[in-house]
Parts: sequence; structure tokens; C-alpha cells
Amino acid sequence: MSVQAYDPLAGERTPEGPQFDVFLAGTVFLDIIFTGLPAMPAAGTEIWAEGMGSCPGGIANLAIATSRLGLRTSLAAAFGDDDYGDFCWRTLEQQESVDLSRSRRFEHWHSPVTVSMAVERDRSMVTHGHPAPMAASEMIGSPPRSRAVIVTLSAEEPLGGGSANWAELAHRNGALIFADVGWDPSGVWSRSLLDQLSVCHAFMPNATEAMAYTGTDTPRDALYAIADKVPLAVVTDGANGAMAIDSTTGEEAFVPAPRVTALDPTGAGDVFGAGIVLGTLSRWPLADRLAFAGVCAALAVQQFGGSLAAPGWGDIADWWHEVREAAGHSGAYGSSLARRYAFLDRLVPTVPVGAVRRAAATIARYADVGMTPSSPGKRPGEDPARLEDPEDPDTPRVPVQKE
Repeated sequence: MSVQAYDPLAGERTPEGPQFDVFLAGTVFLDIIFTGLPAMPAAGTEIWAEGMGSCPGGIANLAIATSRLGLRTSLAAAFGDDDYGDFCWRTLEQQESVDLSRSRRFEHWHSPVTVSMAVERDRSMVTHGHPAPMAASEMIGSPPRSRAVIVTLSAEEPLGGGSANWAELAHRNGALIFADVGWDPSGVWSRSLLDQLSVCHAFMPNATEAMAYTGTDTPRDALYAIADKVPLAVVTDGANGAMAIDSTTGEEAFVPAPRVTALDPTGAGDVFGAGIVLGTLSRWPLADRLAFAGVCAALAVQQFGGSLAAPGWGDIADWWHEVREAAGHSGAYGSSLARRYAFLDRLVPTVPVGAVRRAAATIARYADVGMTPSSPGKRPGEDPARLEDPEDPDTPRVPVQKE
């Protein structure tokens, strides 16, 4: 099956426009995912997993999420000269259409590896790696022109103050900076970190992070505090949904999350962020941006495995067709979904048959989110731990092994 590209920004493109929609930098890991474990192995014992997958992880989760949504994505990362590095490079460049012209291979540098083990809805991870041989800004030099960059705020490579940080260089060349922030294991949650938002267009923390960094008691109060610092403030609140304020358009919105039984939350935040970036670059209304990002994340958590689970437009089209067809006989919730996502009607008819999907062999017959008459994200009789079938010629996604 030939995989066709869908370009959601076709109407925004001009000959003199940026080469890329999104430029990213970070660490790529080789992720090895074991699924369907009956329990974690006790000391001195061995257990067998029902499913296993291998895929690029780390910053690759975000790069694949944006690329599968049709954003022209370029990634700067260090890659080892080992087989792990070969696999990650090949998968990103050839299968996922991610530009690696600003990435570099380094001799005698071991690719970082993470092993993830999923038991029920929990996961445990073991990671091994070494610092990259070269800092990102040194490796990148002058970043390519892009519409947006996505960064994680950190004290190590701060934004602001006229530094030569790669993201600031991209910003000076016209890119919007979309920022996120990580968990602070020290518990300090220094509010000075938010000073970096002075050069950012958007900030997209989760509710816990937002309240901790702003010193507020509710996600809504945190949203208002963040909106004083950036044009686009977004706070995600897990199963409760997401809220946002866009001062450039004067919009404020809250959108509940689609009902979903999560199998693996790995990469859900990356997928949500990719949806927000796409909606913003496409100039969608704020509520539509939140709804779109929410369903992308909901589709992702229905599958195991980080970047493997990032949805493409084929998945979104499948889901919307099922929701729309079921709306007349699925009660108030189904009707609410159909109303909330009605904007997809103007997008989905132009998605080509055979558009990019996350793993064609495991797409459920029914809608993945909230409408499934059997187990969520699973065909009747299908193994929910199976990531994809390498023997199926219609499977265009990342290769995996399974028993």
C-alpha cells in the first residue's frame, strides 16, 4: 500500500516561505517496549512478554508526531555509529519523513537506550546513555528557517538575554517558540524558569506543572498567570481536558477530553503539543485547536509505545467517520462528540485514501475513543498488546517483533 502525504498547511505555503514547519533538537533514544506482561519480573526470575516493539524515542516522539500530522519537520540530534543509531536514523528519515540535515553521527558514541515494560496501565523503564558529544547549539549552527520550534524550558540552556541558543536564533528568523517544561524532581519549582517565556509564543504545561511553577491552587488560576507571560497559554489536565487563552485572537476555551481507557500514556503530551502547533499554524479557532490536540492524544494512548502510537491523518479520518456515523444512535455523549468535532468535516474529506496511519494492522474496526462496543482500541478477538504485524504488506509503520 502506498502511503500518501496530506498537507494541512497547503493553503499557507508560498515560494518564499520557510523550508520547514517545525524544527526540533534533543536526544533520540532507541526505545524497546515490552507489552502484555502479566507482572514485573521478581528478582532472579524470567517472564515472557506477549508483544515487543522497537522505535526511536525521546525527542523522536515529538518529531514523529508532527511529521505524521503533515508538518514538515526537521530534527537536530546526535546519533551513534552503532546499529541502534542506524535503526533510529533510517526510521526517522525514510519511514517518517523527518529531515535530519542538522543531525550528526558520532563515532564511538553509544546510542541512548530505554527499555519500557508495560503492566496493566503502568509502565516501568530502564535507561542507559551518555551525554551527547556536542551541545545542540554548536551542532546546529544557524538553524533552518521554520514556522515554529518546540522547546523544553531548562536552566542549562536558558532562553532570553540575547544568548546564542538555537531556539532564539530560529525565533529571530521568524519562528514561533512553543515551550513546554519537565517535571522538577528537586521539588523547588523555581518561578524564575518562567522568565524564559519572554521570547515564547506559547507555553503548554500540564496542570501539576502549571500550578507548581506559578504558585497557584487551581489549573484555571495557573492558566491566567501563564497568560500574563505568553500570547498563547495552554494547560492540560489529563482526563479532564485542556484549557487555553490566546491573547492574539481574544479567545478563551475549555474542551473536555474524549472518553478513553489509556493503555500507555507515553508520548501523549508530545502528540497533544503537535496538535496545538498544527492548529495554531493553520489559524484554527482556539476551541478547535484544543479539541484536535485532545483527540490526537486520546488516539495515541490507545496504543502501546511512544512514537509508534502517534496518529496520522488516516487514523483521525477513521475516527471521525465512525463518530459521525454513530452520532444519531449513541446518546448524548456521541452527539456531543459530533458537535465538538464538526470542524473535521472541512478537513477529513481532503485526506487521501491510504493517508499516514500509526500502524495499519492494529487500527480497530470501531472508533478508538469512547465509541467502541468491545474493548477500547481492539477488534473482537484481537490481541491488544500487538503493536503491528511485520508480515502484513499494508503495514507502513515502524518494524516490530512479536510472538
